[in-house]
Amino acid sequence: MESVRLQEEDFSVEAEIEELKKSSLTIGGIVTFLGTARDFSEGRDVKSIEFEQYANMALDALKALRESVLERFDIIELRIVHRIATVEPGGQIVLIVVGSEHRAEAFDACRFCIDELKKTVPLWKKEITPSGEQWVTEHP
Repeated sequence: MESVRLQEEDFSVEAEIEELKKSSLTIGGIVTFLGTARDFSEGRDVKSIEFEQYANMALDALKALRESVLERFDIIELRIVHRIATVEPGGQIVLIVVGSEHRAEAFDACRFCIDELKKTVPLWKKEITPSGEQWVTEHP
């Protein structure tokens, strides 16, 4: 499995962690961030969320983000998976898995990665509500 993926289908958190663990026996700590779809946002009920991307720009941006995180932090491995699909409440959207010798760098790298992903990767989110559709601006 590739370390960075955009995909329609759901993913397995456990399988991604196992792939990361195979990369090095030096890994002593693994930190994950799992983003899931909510059923309520900005005062509205949400039936589903649609994710769209701009051609291959999103994948290229995710790969560049991975490289910058690996260079910036003292970590061993980083995996990023993001769905480009319609996701219902409770469904998995994005997974970041960081492996390092020690936990502090893994936590810092994971937080930085999700924050930068939301700011820099050209992915768009549209919430489908009982009253219609609405494109979402970034949330912290």
